Amino acid sequence: MKSRAPQRSDLPLVDECGRRAVALLKANLRPAGMLAATPNPAARTRGYAAIFGRDAAICALGMAVAPDATLRRHAASGIVTLARHQARNGQIPKFVDTEGEDADFWYLGCIDATLWWLIAIALLDRQRPEGRLAQRLAGNIERAIVWLSCQEHQRFHLLQQNEASDWADIMPRSGFVLYTNALWFAVKRLYRLQGAGETHRNLNQLFHPTAGTHTEYRRARLLVHYARRRARQHDLYLSFVNFSFCGDEGDVFGNVLAILAGLADEAATRRIVHAVMRAGANDPYPVRVVCNPILEESVFWRPYMSRHRQNFAWQYHNGGIWPFVGAFWAMALAQAGLRAEAEAELARVAQANALGGWAFTEWLHGRTLAPRGMSGQSWNAASFLLAQHILRTPARLFPFALPRSVPL
Repeated sequence: MKSRAPQRSDLPLVDECGRRAVALLKANLRPAGMLAATPNPAARTRGYAAIFGRDAAICALGMAVAPDATLRRHAASGIVTLARHQARNGQIPKFVDTEGEDADFWYLGCIDATLWWLIAIALLDRQRPEGRLAQRLAGNIERAIVWLSCQEHQRFHLLQQNEASDWADIMPRSGFVLYTNALWFAVKRLYRLQGAGETHRNLNQLFHPTAGTHTEYRRARLLVHYARRRARQHDLYLSFVNFSFCGDEGDVFGNVLAILAGLADEAATRRIVHAVMRAGANDPYPVRVVCNPILEESVFWRPYMSRHRQNFAWQYHNGGIWPFVGAFWAMALAQAGLRAEAEAELARVAQANALGGWAFTEWLHGRTLAPRGMSGQSWNAASFLLAQHILRTPARLFPFALPRSVPL
């Protein structure tokens, strides 16, 4: 399915969404940083009235470019709070409950909070160098990078993780995970860490095994062999690669981040964009985060996916529509040179945020489109402002040169 061209009638809605986003963020802002959602009774019961690592980092990026001085001034507040609660081994917490001063690190360890935290620091310093955030948090940054390096395979140069330990925290992705390693590649580029080329090369070999790329490392050949046999689709990067199995449900967020981080060359970018549109993952609202949900009869189904009756097919991380990911999708389209399509998709993100009287709902059911989850989601607002800024300027999310081709 092709994205429709932007209409003149979209512009007032996009502008209105920007204004509403600023107002929501200011309402959710606290001295310690940005709460994940508006602190109503339901949010407090479910723990959303806290500062989450990944949420706060994404919010910081949107706040830094917001058309509001208060948001820009406090963009780094949550980042500093997370640094104060950093574990001794360097891990950044999944969330910090500011009322109880309690830091939580999730069941099997939350890996992406540390990645997003590092990304936010690097990009905030580029946006507001006078803040000298990296200088102020130099020791914390060093420990965070060491902790992540301890999760990296020494030959593949890819991070390893357990199931249910990134943003999709009730999904069975494990081993080498696309979403996590797209962020790791961005961290390596932003901090000039060693091994970025190896991360780039191995990710493209393992996560797109049908490309026919050659690898010298015998253990990589075995993983590629299994992935080729089991992958049902060939246009998107696999969501994860483990020893003898892989994920081909179509992880839209991971593939979008692969574009934004420069892991996908021009041909791969076109392939990803067409696959997402062909699956209708952007229709009617961007974007469903899974193209083909994991069904209960699948070998990949896990009992924990039914927790809170939340992750059945077309729900939550298993095919729900997430407006904040839709904003990243719009940024990826703009980076791919599809600026008109990006503007049209951002307008549809605005429509999703406007549902329920500008509820900025966490996610929508992928089939019924019913709003689900918490209302007043801060990262919906912040990612919208970030995408709006990028679509109106020549800027990209990550400020490094992108490869025109992938040397393998």
